[in-house]
Amino acid sequence: VTLHLNPISSVHIHQKPLVFVLNSPLPLVWKLKTERLALGIQRVFFVSLGSVVQFEKGNFSLSAETEEKLFPEKNEHLLQWAQKEYGAVTSFTELKISRNIYIKVGE
Repeated sequence: VTLHLNPISSVHIHQKPLVFVLNSPLPLVWKLKTERLALGIQRVFFVSLGSVVQFEKGNFSLSAETEEKLFPEKNEHLLQWAQKEYGAVTSFTELKISRNIYIKVGE
């Protein structure tokens, strides 16, 4: 699955830390494609067991961190876990089948 990350239109370059929870019932390769995300900013990708994140060459992979995690099975419990860990969830999306996911990040 390719995850496309771009800032919202009112933000020229996104310069804040981000946390992504990428959960799947089957192990996946998450391919990251980014535009206009500042280098050197911490980004954390939690992935379900057996999954990996592949970064594009020359992007922010040096400041990104990937961690495998055993997530709660139900989405409500996953959302509660994320809220407990980080205090807020700004976006939650559930997809049954997808090859591309487009996410706008920003204020």
